[in-house]
Amino acid sequence: MGKTRLIGATIVLYEPDLEVAEKLISSVCAQVDVVSVIDNTRVPYHFQLPKANIHYHHFPNNIGIAAAQNIGLRDLKSAGCDYGLLLDQDSHIDNDFVFRISSLLVASKVEKRPLVAIGPRIICSFSEKSVKPRVQREIAVYEELVCVTQIISSGMMIDLAEIDMIGYKEEGLFIDGVDHEWCWRAKTKNLMVAIAENVEMVHRLGDSRSKFAGITYKVGSPIRLYYQFRNVLLLARRGYVPWYWKARNILVLPIRFFANALLQEKRLIRIKYMLCGLWDGVCKKQGAFSDHW
Repeated sequence: MGKTRLIGATIVLYEPDLEVAEKLISSVCAQVDVVSVIDNTRVPYHFQLPKANIHYHHFPNNIGIAAAQNIGLRDLKSAGCDYGLLLDQDSHIDNDFVFRISSLLVASKVEKRPLVAIGPRIICSFSEKSVKPRVQREIAVYEELVCVTQIISSGMMIDLAEIDMIGYKEEGLFIDGVDHEWCWRAKTKNLMVAIAENVEMVHRLGDSRSKFAGITYKVGSPIRLYYQFRNVLLLARRGYVPWYWKARNILVLPIRFFANALLQEKRLIRIKYMLCGLWDGVCKKQGAFSDHW
């Protein structure tokens, strides 16, 4: 008989809907061996859930998603987990989600495929449609798996045996671009990430949707603009970041600035965050917004 593999999950919370969060955590607890919950909310939540296999960390000052995921991943490693699933509070998984993703990862390891992480096909909760990249080229390499340049962190299952070689998530980025940067860094170690074509997960991308010049785009909170604008400038300097990502994100910065400065609510505060992000991006500053302003 083969080795029994331990699977853990890390769930990051930030001012969640308590009922939705409890439902997600309860579903995950039933599917994995260990759960690490990292709560970046000001006031800690008291979950009415079995505590036997749950690690709970509370950070009222919000340490960012990268640092939160790193704490969770280290919890899972310390508990002896072979694979670690990352989840955001805005994701909804089926009862067999973990089994299906982990089975694909186990099969890839048996076949000695250079895969370090697998994620589901994302279904946007706003459009209820599958999210497919406009520019990123998808290359079908293995049955049921499409190897891609990057996947989002929520729903990503990582082979923890490889994480020390790749490194953990980059905490200086704080939030935006963290998942993609890790995938690109894995590629420098000749390891790939993939999407499971037949495994879907509903996920909320952004806070709402808006339309400009016939194009629908994600709308987030004003402070997210700081990290989005700053991190584009930080990542665009790096050689391992794909050229198409650099070109697309730099070219749309003026359009995004215009749309947020003129078409959204709280225009002045949005302008402030975007300008601060551009300045700190030029100055190569990392960390939380509160570290610099």
